[in-house]
Amino acid sequence: MAAIGNLRHRPVRRLTQLYVGLAFYGISMALMIRSGLGLNPWDVFHQGLSERTGLSFGTVTIAVGAVVLLLWIPLRQRPGIGTVSNVVVIGLVVDATLALLPAGGPLWARIGLLVAGIVGNGAATGLYLGARLGPGPRDGLMTGFVARRPQRSIRLVRTVIEVTVLALGFLLGGTVGIGTVAYALAIGPLAQLFVPLFAVAGPEPAAGRVAPQPAG
Repeated sequence: MAAIGNLRHRPVRRLTQLYVGLAFYGISMALMIRSGLGLNPWDVFHQGLSERTGLSFGTVTIAVGAVVLLLWIPLRQRPGIGTVSNVVVIGLVVDATLALLPAGGPLWARIGLLVAGIVGNGAATGLYLGARLGPGPRDGLMTGFVARRPQRSIRLVRTVIEVTVLALGFLLGGTVGIGTVAYALAIGPLAQLFVPLFAVAGPEPAAGRVAPQPAG
């Protein structure tokens, strides 16, 4: 297994950026949830599980992230500190933010929450990936599979995974809507903008520069 990320280079800057990015990611997820206009595929799945189990959204996000991380083992990937932090921090922050944000509101306000959530998610992606301390568990699942099966493209693998979790989430009662489509169209360009913007230059290659779902 190859180690992902280390703290030999600019540790304070990178750790600060990592945790600010993860916290911002959790906040952006909560904004999209409160908009009620649709979620990204993984969050549709998380919401569906939350509705079925009675567990909080953040608790389900943490549990799913931990299960996905176990799937790294046969892919022979080693998580970085950013990967493990992703599993825990995002779930805690999304629950805390949901407790502060009221549900409902006029349509214009909900559209504003949706737009802020999508843009914020893109910026958060750039922050935590730019710290180069390991991708989220869902990103690593995708890139790890492609590394083991190089004949499969990242685009194909990501599409299969996200369509699968979206369908499962929808069947479980997760919210699919215009926000789901808007996220799918916007997150790629946003990640392409923000990841280079926040990338911390260093002597080692950046890891996992692929747009996440958490969350990452």
